[in-house]
Amino acid sequence: MDRELIAILRGVTPREVIATAEELILSGITKIEVPLNSPNAYESIESLANHFPSEAVIGAGTVLKKNEVSSVCNAGGKMIVSPNVNADVILETKKLKMRSYPGVFTASECFEAIQNGSDGLKLFPAFLLGVDGFKALKAVLPPDLPTYAVGGVDPINFADWLAFGVRGFGIGSYLYKVGDNVSDVCKKAKIIVSAYDYVSHERT
Repeated sequence: MDRELIAILRGVTPREVIATAEELILSGITKIEVPLNSPNAYESIESLANHFPSEAVIGAGTVLKKNEVSSVCNAGGKMIVSPNVNADVILETKKLKMRSYPGVFTASECFEAIQNGSDGLKLFPAFLLGVDGFKALKAVLPPDLPTYAVGGVDPINFADWLAFGVRGFGIGSYLYKVGDNVSDVCKKAKIIVSAYDYVSHERT
């Protein structure tokens, strides 16, 4: 099952990233993002891409510049996630045949991202936009465009977001915080996957 869940491993180190990702993949989360403000992020991305070439989609988060996109690509990443809309970043991402998920909050940002070729939209910060804010945006967005709620989202409110048409979620501090061990991450990943699967099953 290809779940629309993106694990955000902010602060993860190369030493721990493989064991952490392995537990995520075994739990059913197969999209993994290493934010570039993590220690030696490119090294972690390269390790993940080499260890899990077909088991997971590996990418970078907090990508703010065009040159960072090419560095992620060279490390083997396949997905670029940003907190904002930067046309140069989106265009470079698509030029290198990677997936583009820029962060948006307003209708203007949504359509700027779409016009520059983004594959989906990262609704950020989702807790501030809220489901009512997303409902208003959803009315004018292309109906098949993937949207991901990120920031302040956890299994408790999955159902609310999915009911209004969000495709998936990016889960950060709820899933992984600096200092968490592999067992901690495994337990939380199973809770996330179970909640997502339950809500998705209820809606079908």
